[in-house]
Amino acid sequence: MTTFVNCPTCSKKVAWTPESPFRPFCSDRCRQIDLGAWAAEKYTIAGKTDEENPDGSPKDDLN
Repeated sequence: MTTFVNCPTCSKKVAWTPESPFRPFCSDRCRQIDLGAWAAEKYTIAGKTDEENPDGSPKDDLN
């Protein structure tokens, strides 16, 4: 039984098989679009920086 996934860029159905060389993307074009988005820092992970305390106030350098 073949598994199908949606291309992360265009949502086209892609067979998850060795014959699909760009999986999970449907094509090299969609893969390049996604790579460009990463390079342009369009994808982020929410979180606190090392410069903040848990309450959001700046760190004190005296510690």
